[in-house]
Amino acid sequence: MTLPAARLARALAAPEAGWTTRADAVVVGSGIAGLTAALELRTRVPRVLLVTKGKLSSGSTVWAQGGIAAALDPQDTPEAHLQDTLAAGGGLSDHDAVKVLVTEGPERVRELVARGAVFDAGPGGDIALTREGGHRADRIAHAGGDATGAEISRALVAQIEAVRDDPGIEVVEHALVLDVLTSAPTGGGVRRVAGVTLHVRGEGSRDGVGAVLAPVVILATGGIGQVFRSSTNPAGATGDGIAAALRAGAVIGDLEFVQFHPTVLWLGTGAKGQLPLISEAVRGEGALLLDVDGHRFMPGVHEMAELAPRDVVAHAIVRQMAATSADSVLLDVRHLGRRFLAGRFPTITRRLAELGIDWSEEPVPVAPAQHYHSGGVVTDLTGRSSVPGLYAVGEVACTGVHGANRLASNSLLEGLVFAQRAAHDVAERYAAGNLSDAPEPAARPGGTGLVAAVARSRVQKAMSDGSGVIRTASSLARTDERLAAVRSDAHVAAEVVAQPQAAEWETTNVHQVARALTRAAWLRTESRGGHFRADHPQPDPDWERRVLVGLDDDGALRVR
Repeated sequence: MTLPAARLARALAAPEAGWTTRADAVVVGSGIAGLTAALELRTRVPRVLLVTKGKLSSGSTVWAQGGIAAALDPQDTPEAHLQDTLAAGGGLSDHDAVKVLVTEGPERVRELVARGAVFDAGPGGDIALTREGGHRADRIAHAGGDATGAEISRALVAQIEAVRDDPGIEVVEHALVLDVLTSAPTGGGVRRVAGVTLHVRGEGSRDGVGAVLAPVVILATGGIGQVFRSSTNPAGATGDGIAAALRAGAVIGDLEFVQFHPTVLWLGTGAKGQLPLISEAVRGEGALLLDVDGHRFMPGVHEMAELAPRDVVAHAIVRQMAATSADSVLLDVRHLGRRFLAGRFPTITRRLAELGIDWSEEPVPVAPAQHYHSGGVVTDLTGRSSVPGLYAVGEVACTGVHGANRLASNSLLEGLVFAQRAAHDVAERYAAGNLSDAPEPAARPGGTGLVAAVARSRVQKAMSDGSGVIRTASSLARTDERLAAVRSDAHVAAEVVAQPQAAEWETTNVHQVARALTRAAWLRTESRGGHFRADHPQPDPDWERRVLVGLDDDGALRVR
């Protein structure tokens, strides 16, 4: 069985740039990775432009509940953290990348504290540490009980706000990056980064579509949650960075490894969009998983029971739901007590109360939903992609740290560690005179594309039905066929209402990521980490390798 040829646009259909500016580096995204990169670059290159899709404080980091993992306890070691990370990664984590993460991580967290982040403290005044699934030591630092991301975001945004009038940095809010600009190919056929085009929604001289010319672009755009019907990701997580990098010629990897968080609040069959997450830290504190008959099922699945890696828990929940003909399972925390729950998890407690649920008195219905993406733009240990001048950090990147499955709370740490490494690499190249002015942008072959915004729900349903938690060759082929039927031409048929605007550009990104992810999942004929194939339910040693995705000059989608 083979899939028919697929072709994607090499650029979004958009108006010509109405304004142009220049920078030495463009950072796209305002989560932990983007903010860290911008702060590190500000004093190291003359001019940094930080672009964010919403407000400066609206990055995905703010939604992170559980915490940030690092070997901060004197009884813990980076080596132990490395082993736990490798175990969760299902044999596909890059050892060198993980070593960088766990070795540099503790110092980066201390620097985060120096930048104003306030973590919860233990009785002795040191940072309080807890445990989450897959960790064999207490190494999760948290803030505000279950508001770690919000506190980290607050501290980093405050640092940016403090220097916002500095002429060396400019922040552009409410700006959607459309495409990464590239140069004409050199003698070796290599296209270099020349900047970005973006659409600014707001008032002033930079309304509408414009171009920022720069020799370096650092993508820190977050995840792909809105590719699926149900996700814990914010509405802006439409895969913009991966899609833009793909169109620019970058190599993308591990797309098939999508982490479905096992315990997302079940709000009924009609629920869609961003759903409330019940943090993994809740299970770290002793929560139990029960099926609808009140049976605790995880001890028979894994030696770590409820603290097993997320993919193990998510698959077990799906199987238990099928066995009991139920739409959810139950998370039972009643034994932890009202006072503890309100103190340790105030955000979750308040959100559940808003929905009429008192989890100190009744079990909470939960089911898996898309949460994190282990794949992305393939980078080296300094964040460099295959396109010269293009970097990726945070969730949009594929550093090799996560492999087939992210270990709990390693995501914030990855964004922190590799954003600093990328920024320092750019600064070193600039100081050495290896970063000149941006090359002249040149049109890429392959044409432009646009998908009508109204098609997004159709794409999301196809992905959730066939490329979701459990996949088969036939389900993936059906998904691919349904995605291929979505019109993505630059000149959409007259009867289809699609104009170059934010909703259409985002939907085009969703569609392109969906097509590439589905093809990668179809090719990997095994089950490993966040990729589960019911027709190939076991890991295959022959598949201890990465699936890479790219576009030819004519836009042909290549998966290898």
